[in-house]
Amino acid sequence: MAIVKMNKINIIGLNNKKPFLIKDLMDLGVVEISSLDEKLTDPEWIDYVKKDGNEIEVLNYDVQISKISEVLESLDKYNTEKKPLFSSKKTVTTNEFSEKILDTRRIKANVSEILELNKVLNTLSSEKNKIEGVISSLMPWAGYNIPLEVSETRYTRIFAGTIPSIMDLEKLKGHLEEKTDSFYFQVIGSDKDQYYISTICLAKEKEDIHEILKQYGFNNVSFKEFEGTAAENIAKYEKQLEEISERRNKTEESIRSATIYEEEIQLYYDHLVIERDKNSILSNLLITDTSFYIEGWTPEPTKEKVEEVLNKYQCWFEISQPEEDEEYPILLQNNSMVEPLEAVTELYSLPSSSNIDPTSSMWFFFILFFGMMFGDVGYGLMLVVSTSILLKKYHIEGTFGKMLKTLFYAGVSTMFWGLMFGSWFGDGIAAAANVFLKADLVIKPLWLNPMDDPMVVLIVSFALGLIHLLVGLAINGYMLIRDGKILDAVFDVGFWYLFIIGPVLLLLGGNFAETGKYLTIIGMVGLVLTQGREKKGIISKLISGILSLYGITGYLSDVLSYSRLLALGLATGVVSSVLSIIGSMGGSTFLGMILFTVVFVFGHSFNFAINALGSFVHSARLQYVEFFGKFYEGGGEPFNPLMKKTKYTKIIKEEN
Repeated sequence: MAIVKMNKINIIGLNNKKPFLIKDLMDLGVVEISSLDEKLTDPEWIDYVKKDGNEIEVLNYDVQISKISEVLESLDKYNTEKKPLFSSKKTVTTNEFSEKILDTRRIKANVSEILELNKVLNTLSSEKNKIEGVISSLMPWAGYNIPLEVSETRYTRIFAGTIPSIMDLEKLKGHLEEKTDSFYFQVIGSDKDQYYISTICLAKEKEDIHEILKQYGFNNVSFKEFEGTAAENIAKYEKQLEEISERRNKTEESIRSATIYEEEIQLYYDHLVIERDKNSILSNLLITDTSFYIEGWTPEPTKEKVEEVLNKYQCWFEISQPEEDEEYPILLQNNSMVEPLEAVTELYSLPSSSNIDPTSSMWFFFILFFGMMFGDVGYGLMLVVSTSILLKKYHIEGTFGKMLKTLFYAGVSTMFWGLMFGSWFGDGIAAAANVFLKADLVIKPLWLNPMDDPMVVLIVSFALGLIHLLVGLAINGYMLIRDGKILDAVFDVGFWYLFIIGPVLLLLGGNFAETGKYLTIIGMVGLVLTQGREKKGIISKLISGILSLYGITGYLSDVLSYSRLLALGLATGVVSSVLSIIGSMGGSTFLGMILFTVVFVFGHSFNFAINALGSFVHSARLQYVEFFGKFYEGGGEPFNPLMKKTKYTKIIKEEN
């Protein structure tokens, strides 16, 4: 339950030392610099200070970063080297990083060259799309042998265009014949929407012919920009497409040859991000003509390191504890086993500074419940092996890395419950032995088979749920005692403990019944007398106290929610059993073995994916709703220190 204690820090220093201080604080990576905008509206400050920073310079860095991002996307696209499944940052020392970006002029030249090549590609793509559009518009007219620029002669008029496909062409020709016998009508082509037609008539009859065509939805098509027949134009444009394709291939090859510069451009990208962040953070500072002022937060364990840097630059500073009830940024600190579950906590919300970190208390239950719902040795082994390979091979960090470690522990729990339930891909291993070896293999559970004794598992699920809820209540009691509210802990936690545990002991009967009766009575009376203590008047207090007893239904509802431990466990087992039945339908024949293998591989892969997701979601849900509901208050803001937030490289300090 570790939220790192934060100290508030105030710093005043000379402007000429500010760039060096910011650099060293960024290297240290343990100081969050807060915004001071509210002080710019404070009459006591406004006459003496102004906001630091250069927004134009930050914008320039953003523009450069955007351009280099475009370059790197292009290089990545045309890089033919085999890429790893998960990318990891390259580790470099501070000196190595500085040395590799010394020749920025050469890097900028390479960036400019690739940007120009990208521009050429975009232009070629635009030309290609335009030409393909023209070809597409000409294709229906490929059989039209009259030059497209010809629309009339001295004595004739040509109407080329489209008519909706729903129109009757024979009726149209009949209508034209009624008007004149001096015309030529040709259907050039058609599609599902329209006919492409050409009509030649005498110039003196063009208005009458056009009027008839309009009655049938005729839409004239203009070919003013073309010369020659449609087929000739199509051939010309297809040749242009070939030329564009050749130019595109050459341009792409040029980009492909530039992939040798990808690593140094990535380093330059990270360099620009660091410089942008240095300049961006200046907007959180206040300055006078000669000095600057900083407010922020730093973890208590790093206090001495921060003081060392500040003394180095002869700054005046004050490091103090936050005021009572003052919110501060949240940094969680747990041991290596519990730390991965921080990702699950963060999915919900970080705790407020007045709350506690629930990760360590949640760890055992999350892993336990996941394994119980997924409970299968084979599936657990798949989780353990796959996450181990990913973590070892790719050195994945951050939230995804924490998730993988969480799933590793969940896989171990899954294997444990699989042994307890006797589930090895359901009964898949036994079925495989029967199909391939004609052997009757029986794998007995160390405890029981949930499908044979579901009520036992259900009772155990409820018992685990009750323990889970009581732990949540206990944490709430601890927080109240920590805050000096001892009576509140007794009234709001102690009496509920008695009122919950008492009925349970009564249900157990025997020697527990008498104790349970007295615990129930004491808890009930205590709640009636104390839960309305905030109300005015004795009657209001008693009524509120009596009504508070209804809260037991909420606890009952919460306990019932843990039936999902049985439900999801049965879902995993039942689907596995069905897969074994389907896979064994072919018997021990050659085709039967193939059928079993296909069903086993694809069926269990699907069952693994679906039920692993379900186990994770429902285990998290039991933490977020039932467990957190008893004590947890989220809404904390994460600690966001000034540090080198690189994308491609991990910069480490040289060892002394």
